[in-house]
Parts: sequence; C-alpha cells; structure tokens
Amino acid sequence: MKLYTFWRSIATYRVRMVMNLKGLNPEVEYVDLLKGHQHAGDYAAVNPQRLLPSLVLDDNGPPLFQSMAIMEYLEETHPNPPLLPKDARGRARVRGLCQIVVSDAHPLSVPRIRNYLTRTLKVSEDAMNEWVRHWQVEALKTLEALLARDKATGRYCHGDQLTLADVCLCGQAVGSSFFKVDVGQFPTVTRIVEAAQKNEAIARAHPLKQPGAPAEVH
Repeated sequence: MKLYTFWRSIATYRVRMVMNLKGLNPEVEYVDLLKGHQHAGDYAAVNPQRLLPSLVLDDNGPPLFQSMAIMEYLEETHPNPPLLPKDARGRARVRGLCQIVVSDAHPLSVPRIRNYLTRTLKVSEDAMNEWVRHWQVEALKTLEALLARDKATGRYCHGDQLTLADVCLCGQAVGSSFFKVDVGQFPTVTRIVEAAQKNEAIARAHPLKQPGAPAEVH
C-alpha cells in the first residue's frame, strides 16, 4: 500500500500513528502542502478533494481518503492491536471523542481555510491565527471536560489501552501547539497525551520526526 503524506499534515499524522501501532510499513509519497503540490494534476487525480491523506491499497481499487475512514478501515482489516473497545457504548464514546477533533476542530485550521481567510477575505495573518487558536482551544476545553468527568477515562482516553481517541487527541495537541496554544492548561489532556507519546509507535509518527520537517515550528 502507498500513503500520500506530508510532515505538516495532522490528518496524515493520525493515520501514521495507527499504521505504526499495527506494524504496517507502507510505501510513502510526499505531497508538500505548504508549496501547494496537492493542487498538481497528478495528486488531484488521486484525490479530487486535494487533501491528505490518501491511501492506495494493493488491490488496484480507488484510493481511500479522509483520515477517520482510513483508520477505521485499518482497524477492520488489521484488528491487532484493537483500537476500538469491544462494547458498543465504548466504541460510541471513542468515536465521539474522535469526531470533536476530526470534524469540529481540525478542519478549521487546515491550509485551504487559512488561505481563504487571508487571501480571499483579506483577514490579517494575526487575525487568522487568532481564529485558529480560538477553535483549537474550544475543542481542547470540551475534550478536557469530557475526559476529566468520565469514569471510563483511564491511563488513556478510554481505559488503559490505546484507542483511536488517543490517536486523535495526540493529533489535536500537536496541531494546537503549532499555533502556539498552551496545551498544558488542560491537565487531563496533557496527562493522556504524554502517556500516549511514550509509546514508540506513537512517538515515531510525530510530525517533526518526518522527512522534510523543521527542527521546530515557529
């Protein structure tokens, strides 16, 4: 299988974490989002939405797209280690935590949104960054409240085993830090992210450990 990826893509970071946890080592192809390579004809033919990630399987079928769909596909086809709880209520909780990140917060910070704000609506760079930070903080506040109050929270988001919720939470924390959000103000989130990042498969997927990444994000 082939994964289209880029160090700065938080959505692809989520997929890398799952692939690492499941021991998958795909061929990779880099698409530089910051240089607009996602709009080039070759990649547009792979994913008409021109977003990362895309995953091409070995069956010669159409590429998979959208990180949550890819992660659930990998969970179904490579069930070990399991990243969803066995019970329906637990799976719903984990998916709900994931959706706060992948549906509500992350889409408001991606390059196409930032570029539309600054280039089309002529919003200043400072105002655009404040917009992003506002929605990142709102998501983190909600995640903190849910994780802190619920007895289902353990070492990780759901009990003491890693789930897709931890994958999404790590993505949220790292993505927020790129926009200078102090994630440390959310103690339960911080505790869980730090615990998850001690896992070698999670740590190895970090954006700043990918080819082409800077030493730090300014």
